[in-house]
Amino acid sequence: MAGVNKVILLGNLGSDPEVRVLPSGTKVANFNIATSESYTNKEGQRVDQTEWHRIELWDNLANIAEQYLKKGNPVYIEGKIRTEEYVDKDNISRKVIKIRGTAMTLVGSGNSGNNTASTDNNTQPVATPRPAPVNPPAPQPTFNAGADDDLPF
Repeated sequence: MAGVNKVILLGNLGSDPEVRVLPSGTKVANFNIATSESYTNKEGQRVDQTEWHRIELWDNLANIAEQYLKKGNPVYIEGKIRTEEYVDKDNISRKVIKIRGTAMTLVGSGNSGNNTASTDNNTQPVATPRPAPVNPPAPQPTFNAGADDDLPF
């Protein structure tokens, strides 16, 4: 059975993207985003919890990140969890967990046009479709408890 490795994050950039160009000419952008949630604990106190996620974007997504993303911007990322292991300069084995982005949507008024991009099509960003208007719920029929009806029960 095949597994699913999908991550969806909506958070704010902790710093400007760091963009590198590899010897092959491929661009890669790295940045951190913070996701926050709050809840009320047993004592009735509000608790805010922030998680930091290391994001890695390649090629077209790296170009878009370099052009449009700035520290503090909200961004929506879809991607996959990647674990990389390496040995540091002190010969200590290290493990780092990254999110390899496969799609990105620029969120909020600070970004021009709410752009969406994906590695699936390698095209320029396209406008995010607006959600279809939600129709009001249909009126529910009313039932009279003692009325005659055609129901067999």
